Amino acid sequence: MKEVKRALPAGLPDCPGCAARDRKIAELEARIARLEERLGLNSRNSHKPPSSDPPSAKPGDSKAPSGRKRGAQPGHEGTTRELLPTEEVDEVVPHVPPACERCAAALPSEAGPSDPPASRHQVWELRDNPCEVIEHQGHARTCPDCGHLTRAPIPAELAGSCFGPKLTASAALLTGGFQISRRQVEEVFEDVLRVPISLGSVANLEQEMSAALEVPHEKAGEHVREAAAKNLDETSWKKKGKKCWLWTAATAFVAFFVVHPSRGKQGFKALMGKALKGIFSSDRWHIYAARAPRARQVCWSHLKRDFQKLIDRGGESKRIGERAKAIARDLFLVWKDFKAGVIDRETLAKCLRPTQQEFKELMREGTRVAHAKTPTFCQNLLDLGPALWTFVRVEGVEPTNNHAERVVRRAVIWRKRSFGADSENGCRFVERVLTAVVSRRLQKLPVLAFLEDAIRAHRLGAPAPSLLP
Repeated sequence: MKEVKRALPAGLPDCPGCAARDRKIAELEARIARLEERLGLNSRNSHKPPSSDPPSAKPGDSKAPSGRKRGAQPGHEGTTRELLPTEEVDEVVPHVPPACERCAAALPSEAGPSDPPASRHQVWELRDNPCEVIEHQGHARTCPDCGHLTRAPIPAELAGSCFGPKLTASAALLTGGFQISRRQVEEVFEDVLRVPISLGSVANLEQEMSAALEVPHEKAGEHVREAAAKNLDETSWKKKGKKCWLWTAATAFVAFFVVHPSRGKQGFKALMGKALKGIFSSDRWHIYAARAPRARQVCWSHLKRDFQKLIDRGGESKRIGERAKAIARDLFLVWKDFKAGVIDRETLAKCLRPTQQEFKELMREGTRVAHAKTPTFCQNLLDLGPALWTFVRVEGVEPTNNHAERVVRRAVIWRKRSFGADSENGCRFVERVLTAVVSRRLQKLPVLAFLEDAIRAHRLGAPAPSLLP
């Protein structure tokens, strides 16, 4: 017999099983949407680094071709290595013509009064043995009167190490400044510098340098904490294979680093101390909300990626994201004119006043979008309010956190190559040597000379040199 399917009379409620099924389908659809959004995250629409992008990720926004050739452009001010004074070179090799190139007559070896000055060309070369070995001898003498034997001690600052201050500083610079592994440093010392050294000795030199940099590191931290404006950032680090965090706070000329197990309050406290001072420029990581919005600057470069995420969601979120991205583009054009000196700060504020109001209204629209995350994001930016526009009114504050991103880049490369540190002492070396190296780079001053001065002072028990500008 054929089964007869009868439709339910109109107006009757759905069965409980059907309602439960519909709820489950809705939950699963929402879950799929969330997972698809996570799969679509890349460096263009999130804070993930470009190195994590899959092959399927779309390329970033590219600039329109300028039509110019690659390399330096006409009018570019190049740099030329200046010749050292003749009295400072190690050797002068004269090239004297033996005979006249026209009549073949013999020429005098000494220059005459009518002869022009010699042309000069200097060649820089490593010596066969780049390092010198200095032997210190503690001699003993017997007193002719009483027969007592007196021995001259070798100074403690010399007897404590087989490596001089410059060589010790070079080892720390190679590992902490150029992120070369200890084994590679061993090879450089033995193959290039002709200095026999072991892996353990390289590690010991790092720890000696770490001790020498303890005070300069502390003083740099005090300076950054007291500064009127600073850029903050954090990136993952590892200690014995376990995740921890490398925090940084940087002014224009001093960068301060701290390795800490926590990405939360304790890590932030280790970086900035108890009393928070000055303007903080950062991303929207919630821990930075410890500072009031008027004392913060939220990074617009990060926001641009968040706006791209809205666009990728589609629907009403896409419309909000496209308008927000256009506002950010206009903002950076005005800021570029300000940095170039085309407009002053008063004009900057006047130009961006309508932009602030337009952005505020747009975020209010975003809070009414029918999406699980878009309204929350827009409300967060409304709550931040003044933190979006601090750069307009405060000198020394920029609309991005790019300065901190550049400062921490050296640490990121180090982490990728070394996989972090193996001990607490290793973490201390990392934070101290990065503070020294990056700060000296920001000040456009030589790093090796500072590290050498620091190790000399440490061995002599003298005051450590300062990293402050």
